[in-house]
Amino acid sequence: MAAGRFGLTEDDLEKLYNVFERHPQVREVIIYGSRAKGTHRPGSDIDLTIVGDVDWQAFNQLELDLDDLLLPYKIDLSLHEHIDHADLKAHIERVGQTLFCAEQRPTYSPEPARD
Repeated sequence: MAAGRFGLTEDDLEKLYNVFERHPQVREVIIYGSRAKGTHRPGSDIDLTIVGDVDWQAFNQLELDLDDLLLPYKIDLSLHEHIDHADLKAHIERVGQTLFCAEQRPTYSPEPARD
């Protein structure tokens, strides 16, 4: 399957969305780093930060759920409100893009049935 948005396949994106949807406290997921900038390479990690009312227990469950996807990428996950590094926050503000928004989830329509 061909890579698309952020160098991820539609199947990979759908798997990620499904995980985030199962966690109602996740309001938004921001992707940053090389995948957001379009400078990623095959095997580049996926840098994600979570926006929402996510406690550490929910965060740990998110990490486990993402790991269970068995994607061929390392996922670096953080809670946006807990990032203390000013340069990292500035980088996220500058290049970060919304990967998932609970209020604006993209819809994927299957191919229409053919008779």
